[in-house]
Amino acid sequence: MHLRIGILALVSVLAVSAQEPPAAHFHHLHLNSTDPAAAIGFYTSRFDCEKARFAGQDAVWAQRSWLLFNQVSAAPPWELVSALWHFGWGAEDMKATYQKQLDLGTRFFTPLTDISWLAGRPDFYYAYVEGPDHALVELNTASHHRFGHLHLFSEDPVAAGEWYARHFGLTRRSVQKEARFREGVQYAPSVSLVMDNVNILIYPIQYSRQVYPDHWKQGPTPIASTKGRVVDHVAFSVDNLAATVQRLRAAGVQITGAFLEGPDAIRIELVEGNP
Repeated sequence: MHLRIGILALVSVLAVSAQEPPAAHFHHLHLNSTDPAAAIGFYTSRFDCEKARFAGQDAVWAQRSWLLFNQVSAAPPWELVSALWHFGWGAEDMKATYQKQLDLGTRFFTPLTDISWLAGRPDFYYAYVEGPDHALVELNTASHHRFGHLHLFSEDPVAAGEWYARHFGLTRRSVQKEARFREGVQYAPSVSLVMDNVNILIYPIQYSRQVYPDHWKQGPTPIASTKGRVVDHVAFSVDNLAATVQRLRAAGVQITGAFLEGPDAIRIELVEGNP
């Protein structure tokens, strides 16, 4: 009797484990740049990161993940019409950090802005740095000044969040399923997920269409593929690449080489090993 109970318990544990994907890790963001050397100099002189080498190429190491660069001959498209909106660093004192960036000659796409209403706490600020090749970099109030988040757009943020959790084991921090608006701008449904030390936030694409109408010159067209844009793709690392590819293909995920297509035409590279 005890043996039978033990076997049933083991089968139950194995069944649950089989449903949970092995934890993946945030590996890198890959950017297209007309001048990678200048881009590396910009990031390392303004944010908490350092110049390093990855696969024989100069790159940026940001605590636990990479910024990699591909040189292109023409300026890549950057308008906010794809799933990749921006990436960002924290700042313990946003007002002081903002002034320091201005003193360095940093250009801002969005100036220092108070969003305490959204954070649910006083003195919460953000600003968007206009990075090389128009890459958008957010600085926001935080308890740290490290590379801290990636912000995405989606036609269905809740479904996109479920996709990342199901296939790569990301932890959900919060889910807002109902639509929410402020001054006519939609900022929910939304999802917040965690992968290692990176917070991945997903907003509705309607936000972009309302706030950046000049970027949607042809109207509310489908979200553009990230391929070839200033932020070309994101990469996750896994312990066993072959097994992960087999598992994802069995789940119906479209994979070409080392890349798969995630929600809203986001390009995701799979890398084997620790960042």
